Amino acid sequence: MNDKQFTIGVDFGSDSVRAVLVDCADGRMIASASCRYPRWQAGKYCDMSIARFRQHPLDYLESMTSVIRQVLAGNDASAVKGIGIDTTGSTPCAVDRNGVPLALDKRFADDPDAMFILWKDHTAIAEAEEILQKARESEIDYTCYEGGRYSPEWFWAKYLHILRHNPAVREVCAGFIEHCDWIPAELTASPVRTGRCAAGHKAMWHADWQGYPPESFFTSVDPLFRGRVDLLDQRTYTADQPVGKLSAKWAEILGLTTGVVVAGGVLDCHSGAVGAGIRAGQLVKVVGTSTCEIAVAPAVERCIPGICGQVDGSVLPGMTGLEAGQAAFGDIYSWFIRFLGYAGEVDFKKLEADAARQTPGCVLALDWFNGRRTPFANPFLSGAIFGLKLGSSVPMVYRGLIEATAFGAKRIVDHFVKEGFPVNSILAVGGIPKKSPLVMQICADVLNMEIQIAETDECCALGGAIFAAVASGVFANVAEASAVMAAKTGKSYIPDKAASEVYAGLYQKYLACADAVEELVNRQLIP
Repeated sequence: MNDKQFTIGVDFGSDSVRAVLVDCADGRMIASASCRYPRWQAGKYCDMSIARFRQHPLDYLESMTSVIRQVLAGNDASAVKGIGIDTTGSTPCAVDRNGVPLALDKRFADDPDAMFILWKDHTAIAEAEEILQKARESEIDYTCYEGGRYSPEWFWAKYLHILRHNPAVREVCAGFIEHCDWIPAELTASPVRTGRCAAGHKAMWHADWQGYPPESFFTSVDPLFRGRVDLLDQRTYTADQPVGKLSAKWAEILGLTTGVVVAGGVLDCHSGAVGAGIRAGQLVKVVGTSTCEIAVAPAVERCIPGICGQVDGSVLPGMTGLEAGQAAFGDIYSWFIRFLGYAGEVDFKKLEADAARQTPGCVLALDWFNGRRTPFANPFLSGAIFGLKLGSSVPMVYRGLIEATAFGAKRIVDHFVKEGFPVNSILAVGGIPKKSPLVMQICADVLNMEIQIAETDECCALGGAIFAAVASGVFANVAEASAVMAAKTGKSYIPDKAASEVYAGLYQKYLACADAVEELVNRQLIP
């Protein structure tokens, strides 16, 4: 009898999928693997000029197969008890009556509207504004648990945009499914079990109105919603609950057994917080192409304005999960490199070293290159750079962009504190905290707080492995699993007192510039 107990966590990011194989006895990461999405990497189905970002479901399935096979290579597959899934979000897709993404139908194989709409897709700005306006006019503000805003990055805006703009897809579309809900259903050949995390944070699900807002609310936005909302299951499930066991088809493809339990799906940043061992009073920053700031608290009895949602059980069962974030972080640095025309040719170590030698505040910038997510979402805002002179250099501008992202992070921390949620410690996870000492040191200096870094940059996948360990019965609950399996902290960034004093003044300038630009955008004087 095999007494080993392993679980697999699979993390679907914006550019690639990652998997980890974890020993439940001690949390040791036995193997890890990553695979970029081939169609996405080739630039297919996207158009940056209109903020359209779509991903083909085959990218997910093929890449997932690759990474799971890689982590199993040379290891005991019979010891795997469960698989946990996290994905970006809101990343939904139109599906047929069997819950199959329409892009898997040969009629729609190359139609971007039949594919998964990546979280950062902003093609649904108009629809988001209409939903928000109706919510404000309604007797019940259904956005109140989502910070009092509705974003084009979220479920219902994207759903309506596709219904309006693609009649062929609309005709056969039997519903919309989040990526994090589709993968567990696909792996188990089970009916979709709606995850509490995505439904609550992105689709206005809440226990106060026994599920989603009524169909009458959505048809008041657009009659195209008629007959669609009431078909949704009003029940939701936390990620520690099993969806089912691996189907015979997927067991054969992956080299596993049909006894493997698949846990419920969850959004990546929430899974990353679990993988980092989040606790009350701690802010976990999941830092990558964008950021998500995650906190947990005991039952919250009021609606918190300006954040991206407060949902019971979205992070830890029995706790309210609080989400905030920046719509662009690493994406801003990538934009700058593309803007220079040096994609793939830049020596980042040299660029960081050159930027580190520049004076703080030599260039001042705003981090709204993909709009603002928190506080108070506004997708119409855009980035800006101030103080450019004939002597301004590439390292100066690059440092200014780093400082802008740090200022945006401080604004989020300040908002949590203002709303009565003290931030006693900060733990950063993700690729950037492991790769860029300059970014993290500037963040620590701007926040004037120590930032601890998780030892592993696979916290999101590790969170999936923790949920899988509970869903498969290895542990009784997430607290027990986390005590053994959560990531340990490694390096810490301590704020430099002198730098923090300088940045305190620069932060006030950032806020003044932000207010001025937002006013001009609101008056439609600048795009």
